[in-house]
Amino acid sequence: MSDIPHNVLFLCTGNSARSILAEAIVNRVGQGRFKGFSAGSQPKGQVHPYALDLLKSLNHDTSFARSKDWQEFAEPGAPEMNFVFTVCDNAANESCPIWPGQPMTAHWGVPDPAAAEGTEAEKRLAFADAYRMLNNRISIFTSLPMNTLDKLALQKRLDEIGRNLPKAG
Repeated sequence: MSDIPHNVLFLCTGNSARSILAEAIVNRVGQGRFKGFSAGSQPKGQVHPYALDLLKSLNHDTSFARSKDWQEFAEPGAPEMNFVFTVCDNAANESCPIWPGQPMTAHWGVPDPAAAEGTEAEKRLAFADAYRMLNNRISIFTSLPMNTLDKLALQKRLDEIGRNLPKAG
C-alpha cells in the first residue's frame, strides 16, 4: 500500500457518539497515515454533548464533528474508502450502500454510551469506556503492517480486532 493516507469510515446508526469518537481517534492515532470519517444510517443530526465534552477534555479537535448520513460517502465525488467499520450492532445488521472502491470491512461493536442509564457520572463513564475500547482497537489497527499483509491476512486481522477485545471495562 502507498504513502497516501488510508481512508477509514466508521458507521453507526445515529452518528452521534461511537462513530464520532472513532473518527477523532483514528485521525490522532493514525498520524497522517489514516484519515477518518464517520456517518450513520439514521443520523441524529447532532453530536451527543458528552461525546464532544470527552473529546475536548482529551484535547481532540472537534471542529470536524457533525452527524451525517452514510449516503454522503456513497455519492460520486466522495472520498474513496479503504476501510469501513461498523461500531454498533444495528448498523452491522443494516443494508449498507455500495462503497466505491470495494473497501475492506469489519464489525467492531461497542456498547452505545448514549443509551447508558444512571447518574451523570455513570453516563459519562459509558462514553469514556466506549472511547477506551475504540482507542484500543484503532491503535491495534493502525499498527498493522499494511505493506506486508495480503488482503486475506489483513481481513482476518480486522475481524480479530473486533472479536478479541473485551467489550466492557
